[in-house]
Amino acid sequence: MSLSSRERARYARHLALEDVGEAGQERLKSARIRLVGAGGLGSPAALYLAAAGVGTLGIVDADQVEVSNLQRQVLHGTAAIGRPKVESAAARLADLNPDLTLELFPERLTASNASEILGRFDLALDGSDNFPTRYLVNDASILLGRPYIYGSIFRFAGQVSVFGAAGGPCYRCLFPDPPELGLIPNCAEAGVLGVVPGVIGTLQATEAIKLVLSIGAPLVGRLLMYDALAATMQEVAIDRNPDCPACGNQPSLDRLIDYDAFCGVARAGPAITVEELAGVRSADLLVLDVREPWEWELVRIEGSRLLPLGDLPARLGELPRNGEIVTVCHHGLRSQAAQSLLAEAGFKARSLTGGIDAWAERIERDLPRY
Repeated sequence: MSLSSRERARYARHLALEDVGEAGQERLKSARIRLVGAGGLGSPAALYLAAAGVGTLGIVDADQVEVSNLQRQVLHGTAAIGRPKVESAAARLADLNPDLTLELFPERLTASNASEILGRFDLALDGSDNFPTRYLVNDASILLGRPYIYGSIFRFAGQVSVFGAAGGPCYRCLFPDPPELGLIPNCAEAGVLGVVPGVIGTLQATEAIKLVLSIGAPLVGRLLMYDALAATMQEVAIDRNPDCPACGNQPSLDRLIDYDAFCGVARAGPAITVEELAGVRSADLLVLDVREPWEWELVRIEGSRLLPLGDLPARLGELPRNGEIVTVCHHGLRSQAAQSLLAEAGFKARSLTGGIDAWAERIERDLPRY
């Protein structure tokens, strides 16, 4: 795909680089890269890949822009609040580089659509924020025989690596088993310094460009760890596990599975909808909020009681044995873990589906959402 005179002017700084040049820029123009998520990691990655001249970007994201996204998701602006993220992303990226071809998928990546969606691209960049999707992206990429760039963030830190490359390890080599349900909070629960996903997402874009151009030393078999507070980067070697079910010498994984079930999401116990809870409030029912104090101060269901999930095991004796307990968190993941813990201790408990966010969206619409 030859470059036009206008493109030569746009990418002049790339053409001046010996390791890129016109041939490299043509390779970028021919490249097809899939972004899983248009949030904290996907935002900087999309901006820099589009600016670099990647010919086709695919974006898969089922969410809408919320005001709490704007602290770190720089692809979106205030005017985009309430708009699908893929539409907001497309508008910004088209303005940044009108030569860019965009393929938008306003849906959740699942085992039923991952092979089709990811299979149309040369490589994927994983900007997801949950374990089921991370394992899904990994397994789909391995089965397709294509590499992908992994990234994750947590509070003031982040990680980057390249998985699925020939001879290299995969995500399952690093994390053979998912963590226990509710054990590791997401960004909404634990918080994240807004610039950290900018650093990690930009590093992911860098790795993608290196793979397309076949230059440098990609992070294959290496996990790069960034600590914003200490202003340090450390590297850990990751060996391919010969017994890995996905990329090992005799892999047993030959199809995509139910990743919610694999990660324990589908093992949640009895639940209650926000509409049902709104209609059954009584003195015998305790609404137990298992979020953190800062979340409680921001928004809560009137009459509920705060008891963070991390403190719950040591404070079971404070809870009433008569009546029923409804556990509540932000979106429902931590409340499922709390419900399971209470049930094992002999309490009658249900988890609120969708959490406080669903309550604010459908019951008390004047409550803030985050």
